[in-house]
Amino acid sequence: MSDRWVAVLAGGLSHERDVSLRSGRRVSAALRSAGLTVEEWDADASLLPRLRESRPDAVVIALHGGEGENGSIQTVLELLGIPYVGADVTACRRAWDKPSAKAELRRSGLLTPDWVVLPHGTFRELGAQPVLDAMVERLGLPMMLKPDQGGSALGAQVVREAAELPTAMVGCLAYGDSVLAERFVDGVEVAVTVIEGPDGPYALPAVEIAAQSGVYDYTARYTAGLTTFHTPARLAAGVAEAVADLAVSAHRLLGLRDVSRTDAVVDADGAVHFLEVNISPGLTETSLVPMAIEAAGLSFGEIYAGLVERAVTRSR
Repeated sequence: MSDRWVAVLAGGLSHERDVSLRSGRRVSAALRSAGLTVEEWDADASLLPRLRESRPDAVVIALHGGEGENGSIQTVLELLGIPYVGADVTACRRAWDKPSAKAELRRSGLLTPDWVVLPHGTFRELGAQPVLDAMVERLGLPMMLKPDQGGSALGAQVVREAAELPTAMVGCLAYGDSVLAERFVDGVEVAVTVIEGPDGPYALPAVEIAAQSGVYDYTARYTAGLTTFHTPARLAAGVAEAVADLAVSAHRLLGLRDVSRTDAVVDADGAVHFLEVNISPGLTETSLVPMAIEAAGLSFGEIYAGLVERAVTRSR
């Protein structure tokens, strides 16, 4: 694999640009340590001419949010016939829309907190307060609010009192046109990385997340010291197995490939509830995928170099 050269795409114009640049730098360094030649490219107007002219052996997408996860950049790469690591266009779209992913997994018998999705226009046209009252009646409090699309927990908030809802709703809708309101499940929050190997997808040790604020929001995710992580998660053996099974099932049911990260919560009874899945997970110094790879005794660079080789082989 040492003769492979890879373009790492990072940056872009989403709300998660800064995180993406940090992910890009880290995965690039890891790939170089594994012997690959790497260039870091921004996803801007110069990208297509560079891809046409230089044609890397493969692309690693370290873009978060928007074009990096909704299938847009994947469509462009497929148009140009350039191999890339990660889910294909159809799977990206299925995973990107959180309510659609939740509905698909619920149909398959997996647990996920009850939810409703409402666009901004509904509050404007029907009056905000009656709609908010109906949400509380249906889902109860506390309630989790998040944009129905997007990542890095931007706009995500836990609402514990009805009086907090209007302000929280405005904050959530600043990052998207629709809000996903979800019944809050109190418990142990975990993230499970799934990697594809020669024998199919397998789960790495789960990362247990304990944010000082009690909410694993954007600040808690990307500010060192604000969250304590336990890898592997402090779970009973049977629960740990159920968490791993959930992540692999989500990966398969949504048609994902190469790498994904499933976020879930384990309630007081040991039941595992699916929250969402990320097809372009963060790779920064505080991100969960590198933690899980290290906990498994594996090399970050070698894992991603292997995924690059899978992408190249797949394109033949």
